[in-house]
Amino acid sequence: MNIHAERIEKLRDLMRKHGIDAYIVPAADFHQSEYVSDHFKAREFITGFNGSAGTAVITLNEAALWTDGRYFTQAKNQLEGSGVQLMKIRVEGTPSITDWVLGIVPEGGTVGFDGRTVSVQDGRDYEKQFGTKSIGIKADVDLIDEIWEDRPPVPAKPCFYLDEKWTGESTASKLARVRAKMDECGADAHIIASIDDNCWLLNFRGDDIDFFPLVLCYSVVWKDRVDLYIDECKLNDEIREHFAEDGVVIKPYNDIYRDVQDIPSSATALIDPARFNYLLASSLRCGIVEAHNPTVLMKSMKNPVEISNIKNAELKDSVALTKFICWVKNNYDKMEITELSASEKLTSLRGEQEGYIRDSFAPLQAFGEHAAMMHYSPTKETDVVLKEGQMLLSDTGGGYFDGSTDITRTTVLGHIEPRLKKYYTAIYRAQQHLAAAKFLYGNHGWSLDVLCRQPIWDLGLDYQCGTGHGFGYLGCIHEAPIGFRWYITAERDEHHQFEEGMCVTIEPGIYEEGDFGIRIENNVVAVKDEKNKYGQFMRFEMMTFVPIDLDAIDPEELTRSEREWLNDYHRQCYEKLSPFMTEEENEWLKEYTRAI
Repeated sequence: MNIHAERIEKLRDLMRKHGIDAYIVPAADFHQSEYVSDHFKAREFITGFNGSAGTAVITLNEAALWTDGRYFTQAKNQLEGSGVQLMKIRVEGTPSITDWVLGIVPEGGTVGFDGRTVSVQDGRDYEKQFGTKSIGIKADVDLIDEIWEDRPPVPAKPCFYLDEKWTGESTASKLARVRAKMDECGADAHIIASIDDNCWLLNFRGDDIDFFPLVLCYSVVWKDRVDLYIDECKLNDEIREHFAEDGVVIKPYNDIYRDVQDIPSSATALIDPARFNYLLASSLRCGIVEAHNPTVLMKSMKNPVEISNIKNAELKDSVALTKFICWVKNNYDKMEITELSASEKLTSLRGEQEGYIRDSFAPLQAFGEHAAMMHYSPTKETDVVLKEGQMLLSDTGGGYFDGSTDITRTTVLGHIEPRLKKYYTAIYRAQQHLAAAKFLYGNHGWSLDVLCRQPIWDLGLDYQCGTGHGFGYLGCIHEAPIGFRWYITAERDEHHQFEEGMCVTIEPGIYEEGDFGIRIENNVVAVKDEKNKYGQFMRFEMMTFVPIDLDAIDPEELTRSEREWLNDYHRQCYEKLSPFMTEEENEWLKEYTRAI
């Protein structure tokens, strides 16, 4: 029997023991993080699917997993033999989690989950929907822990402090801004459970999640102090000194559940239901006001120091990736290069850059048909050799003290079919249309997304994901509250219009299962353009400078403005990159940034 099928049967035995008819296993940790440490990979443990997005539901006789278009192919492969049915989110005919459960669990039955891993929003939705059939909820049962014998421990790695030369703003200043927002909400305390918000607010980082320099912690911001709930062994003397100066009191990590019960009923706490777990919210006895964490918008609007630093990081990363592309193109037919060895080479080139800390997410090096899986990451079992006539999709990023990057290039090896050139050219055109956009202040990602998709829609094709996402400064690589997609979804917090200083990716693509995948991704920052009688105009300023593969561009498919933009972009690439290249690399760079 498949190992995951065996684990599901063990889980069902426990469910019967606890009187549970359906058990929900989300992908989150106790802080609603998108990416989690090994200790919290319960959904992967029980189903075998390791994508960042997806929720599993196990009933006494059936099992299903819901995920989005980024992971359809990957999930289909990883769920094989487990007995878990793939549910494709936003595909016609796919039921919601609650509808599916309501169709299976009998009236008066029970649904269970670990309430620490379910958001307030989702928990309340379960209450409401399941209540229509008198189905009860048990939110305090971690059944996965009972069958996960060798479960990895909760991380306890050391933290580090981020000086103001990197952050551009002191903790005291940030706390003052948060407390002003608390006053506006009539809140006596602000309880923050999301780790990227806490790390941004208190100007420190850590190593609790692979690739993401974040720390498992909660905070309660009061008018006169901050109670920080964290494993104290992670803190060095420098951080303690800074915390003491800012009135930060250190408390044991798990004490938060007991301490919030002691907040007086006469007091009011501000919480963000999208970034707050259901069990913690259930522990509150005080008044509650619900709103987005003020830090969400604050940290997304990068200050001038952060933007200057991020531009430095982007240049370093552009140098590393361009050297990598040059190396691949010049060597794939002279030596054996595999997806894994290519990934190692790129990481080593990033490591040569000053201020490099680690990759900003798990590197995605996907060759040929593997690139059709949008988030494919090679393993020893899946690794393949790069060969002539296909393409290598490299979706990678670097984490530097200067900031984080997220860049994708699809590199042609030798010659490719005319149809692939047509697709690649359409993706370049999509990238250019949005990167060059000029728009009035007040526009959201959903109002601009069509600019990017149109050249791909014109081919009768689409990509089943967003066009881009906000990204953090040594925080989450997917950062709210902005992004590009034509549909509005509760799962993605992209509700805000573009403000000056917001950093976002633009990453259109085309993916055909079992055949190929193509993506071009750049990082841009929203800036103000002119202001006139029509209002404040905005535009995007380019921060990524990596050549777009001319071996895959058909100039005949380009308009004059599309050709001019590409030539100007490549002129800038050469000017910015050439001082950091060897003589041989510069000869290659001249050829691949030539005017067409």
